[in-house]
Amino acid sequence: MERNSIEALLASLREGGITPEEALKLLNSHLTSDLGFARVDTGRGITAVLPEVILAQGKSSEEILKITENLLSRNGLAIVSRVVENQGKILLEAFPSGRYSQRAGLFVTGEFNELSDRSEGSVAVVSAGTSDLHAAEEASIILETMKVEIHRFYDIGVAGIHRLSEILPRLRESSVCIVFAGMDAALPSVIGGLYRGPVLAVPTSTGYGTAFGGVTALLSMLNSCSPGICVMNIDNGLGAAAAVLRILRGTE
Repeated sequence: MERNSIEALLASLREGGITPEEALKLLNSHLTSDLGFARVDTGRGITAVLPEVILAQGKSSEEILKITENLLSRNGLAIVSRVVENQGKILLEAFPSGRYSQRAGLFVTGEFNELSDRSEGSVAVVSAGTSDLHAAEEASIILETMKVEIHRFYDIGVAGIHRLSEILPRLRESSVCIVFAGMDAALPSVIGGLYRGPVLAVPTSTGYGTAFGGVTALLSMLNSCSPGICVMNIDNGLGAAAAVLRILRGTE
């Protein structure tokens, strides 16, 4: 239920057009949808900065389609994460106006209709290498869907640190910085020492041998010598995007 619909319901309650019990029943029916196999949190966009995102992993194609249709019809927007290629094709057939990014594993259909406040600033999305883009693009596309202004700064890892100096002035113009890195994950520490704003570090599963699927990057970020860096889970671009929305819009 949209915010103005809730206000209309409360006004009707105040004027005596509906009982408290009826109002509660209507609210509950709009905040959740019981599909039998899933209870869809259609009201999460009211109580949180990011609407419910469908995790495709572990779900059948039929379940994904039903939940997507439910969220789209209720909220005007549905986001599906960790979508593999065959699932992306099925979603595009069912929702031809949707957008599928194979690299990010994301499918988005519909629009986020709330106007963004340009005074909230912009977000710098930084990747150490192109092998980190699966996670970086997950964050970027979700933020773009939520009408956040972003700037991509990709492939500027410390192995060629001169690349960072080239983009540093533009990076410093952003309100928040998300840094994606695998291997030794040194980039967030470097940026943390050169950039004053919030830094969200996302370890990726990129790397050889003792990278251990991102565990080494995670431990490196947790042990960063730049104080105040916030560390997300491995490959968790979605979580980083949600954290940015909390920083920018959490007090609205």
